[in-house]
Amino acid sequence: MNNNFKMVAKTLFGFEEILAKELRNLGAGNVKEGIRNVSFEGDTGFMYKANLCLRTAIKIIKPIHSFEVQSENELYKKIYGMDWSEYLSVDTTFAIDTTVNSENFTHSLYVSQKVKDAIVDKFRDTDGTRPNVDVKFPDMRINIHIHNDHCNVSLDSSGRSLHHRGYRTATNIAPINEVLAAGLLLLSGWDGRSDFLDPMCGSGTMLTEAAMIACNIPANINRKEFAFEKWEDFDEELFEKIVDSSLKKAREFSHKIIGYDKAPSAVRKAKDNIENANLSEYITVERKNFFDSEKFNDGPLKMVFNPPYGERLNLDMEEFYASIGDTLKRSYPGTEAWFITSNLEALKHVGLRPSRKIKVFNSHLESRLVKYVMYEGSKKAKYNKTD
Repeated sequence: MNNNFKMVAKTLFGFEEILAKELRNLGAGNVKEGIRNVSFEGDTGFMYKANLCLRTAIKIIKPIHSFEVQSENELYKKIYGMDWSEYLSVDTTFAIDTTVNSENFTHSLYVSQKVKDAIVDKFRDTDGTRPNVDVKFPDMRINIHIHNDHCNVSLDSSGRSLHHRGYRTATNIAPINEVLAAGLLLLSGWDGRSDFLDPMCGSGTMLTEAAMIACNIPANINRKEFAFEKWEDFDEELFEKIVDSSLKKAREFSHKIIGYDKAPSAVRKAKDNIENANLSEYITVERKNFFDSEKFNDGPLKMVFNPPYGERLNLDMEEFYASIGDTLKRSYPGTEAWFITSNLEALKHVGLRPSRKIKVFNSHLESRLVKYVMYEGSKKAKYNKTD
């Protein structure tokens, strides 16, 4: 018997293709890319697995109803008409998250209020009592998405955004989001088959995500809770099986993952976070200024990092980015270097031609993930070699 149902994984702009690939690799059916989301099909166990294992998903939602709607009164009636006892009881706390893109509905908070009223009134009329709203720690998150005249009602199986991995307790001035870090690593082609360096590692997020990818450790293994664990139909035994089988797919990693930062406080925070993720045996963090460093190995090296953009740090950006280029040219032969920046003006001062530029967003900042290939010896010599 096929118990599969449709789900939607939300993601960041530019990560749709890699999220779709992740879903196919996990075994999802009917995978379709959208804008900042990918829809797919699977059963309840797959919903648990998607939350646990996906690196580039922000949330996994389960659509339960959709309808056309043109007014607040019509919205109220259609929400009221749903059989909410299938998902909630009077003892279940709930919260509404709303996104609107419509001429008829312009205020998401007002839509949330209408939906809440309809659900509460339905329970009051049928049970004589009502469930309570809990905005911070609800048992059930209900997702309302209105686009033009179309409304989708979904259950949020994740709860807090899936970038809250559970290992990061200490951060620096401008920490990189864990989902963003994982996505950049996957876009760069990182697969754990070489040594890795983050030369400006901050609180260690890129290093931690790189080690989890290299060892095939589930992205959210350290997370305290998913929303589905509070659902009426939560199957704890099935979830434990999913966790166990996912951990059995972990693999050994024989290369080095190294991080540098010149700030002692950053080095301390990175080490703490890496220890929280139980990855200290795979990652070394050193206090070092990248601009004074040299390549630590003879073989190929992968470098992925998030340099300052000048948004929150007071630096001469042109000089700073010129130093990145100089250091790569001088000290890092045989290196594939990738970094993300929103400072497209400063990027011109690196003094190297990027072999790839990928448009991504870091929070609200339009950014580029750029790739520089530093050849052993000169580029000319590289091309003159015969196979």
